[in-house]
Amino acid sequence: MIMQTLAIVRDAYRDLNAKKLFWLVLMLSGIVVGSFAAVGVNEKGLEVFVWTIESRIFNSRLFPPAVFYKLMFATLGINFWLAWIAAILALVSTAGIIPDFISSGSIELVLSRPIGRLRLFLTKCLAGLLFVTLQVGVFSLAAFLVIGIRGRAWEPGLFWAVPLTVCFFSYLFAICVLLGMVTRSTIASLLLTLLVWAGIFGLHTTESLFLLLKEHNQLKLETLAKQVDELQAEKAATPAETPTGTDAPRPAQATGAKPRGPLERRREQLEETRQNSGWIRRTHSILFLVKTALPKTTETKDLLSRKLFTAADLDRMRQDQKEPPPMNFGADDVRVDEREVQRRIERIINERSVGWVIGTSLLFELVLVGAAAFMFCRRDF
Repeated sequence: MIMQTLAIVRDAYRDLNAKKLFWLVLMLSGIVVGSFAAVGVNEKGLEVFVWTIESRIFNSRLFPPAVFYKLMFATLGINFWLAWIAAILALVSTAGIIPDFISSGSIELVLSRPIGRLRLFLTKCLAGLLFVTLQVGVFSLAAFLVIGIRGRAWEPGLFWAVPLTVCFFSYLFAICVLLGMVTRSTIASLLLTLLVWAGIFGLHTTESLFLLLKEHNQLKLETLAKQVDELQAEKAATPAETPTGTDAPRPAQATGAKPRGPLERRREQLEETRQNSGWIRRTHSILFLVKTALPKTTETKDLLSRKLFTAADLDRMRQDQKEPPPMNFGADDVRVDEREVQRRIERIINERSVGWVIGTSLLFELVLVGAAAFMFCRRDF
């Protein structure tokens, strides 16, 4: 049984390797890592080969070499290269594993041998994940050496990129496998997978936006409530004016045009903000519920930052950041500390457990792979 399984994996990997994309992606990964090695940081700014680009933001005083290289690895290496470009190339390479196998006629020859359909199907899927595992493993090893030599810090936490990236890709691969079983077309399954991926990314962006609105609104509520309390205390401490002379009303009182004071304006803003808070919270709860049932591609790759960067590293990176522009919409609107909003959002995201991020995503993947495996085992070829 083991020899049969290894033979199927070897055969599937041989098909992938024949497409030459494996070596193309590996070569491009080498170029990305080489660009890491070509860029450094010193007290004046950035080093590019033998040239120095002066910078007040990127220098060794704010970013020690180890932190600088880890930041490049997380942002450019993972978020840009592995999570987008390399993932798309890997999907192009592996999208045809199931459709080509069931439509080329080779499946009849394989099924004539004493091997279970379920094991055959799972082995084919394993070969697709093996493609990505080898790519990410080589990339992480090269980045580990670059950071160790150039940054003078050996960071074994970099190798968390291997399981996290494979998990991230497996969500998309499960979608592609199911669509490949349904459509029997490599192109259709690939395009539909990219479309679903775009939908998942759009949902993540929308949920993040409403999380920002919710926390901004909550901090605005707290600020307004504090200001109302202060104005009420100030009004209570101020003695009432004693009318003098005639009892005739003043012109402003006679016309009923008494202007609103700061306390009245803040009370109105507080009530309006409370009303807005309700629908913002409800909308975010619905988006979060839908997001829980779907794979968390962005959150999965962002877990690497939790492994690579300490709280001290994150504080150092925030030191030279400019304060975000205020989200206030009127001249009389209350000003909200946007840095505090960002800190609250970061705390909420970091409190989302690994079990929620990985566990619910793998459950979604299990349902899709199970459906595809059921179709593969029951269909007549």
